[in-house]
Amino acid sequence: MSVSEFFHMGGYALYVWSSYGLTTVVMIALYLFAKRDQQQIKQQIARRVARSGSET
Repeated sequence: MSVSEFFHMGGYALYVWSSYGLTTVVMIALYLFAKRDQQQIKQQIARRVARSGSET
């Protein structure tokens, strides 16, 4: 099996590589959204802690 045969995937290369590409894009997007949400939650917790500390 040659490298070009491997990348051609027996005629299914378009479907296989587009599936890999789409999966990669979705996984990166999920990571970035989770990271953004984590930062927002940390900021909310910090605000609540600061607010509760100033009340006592």
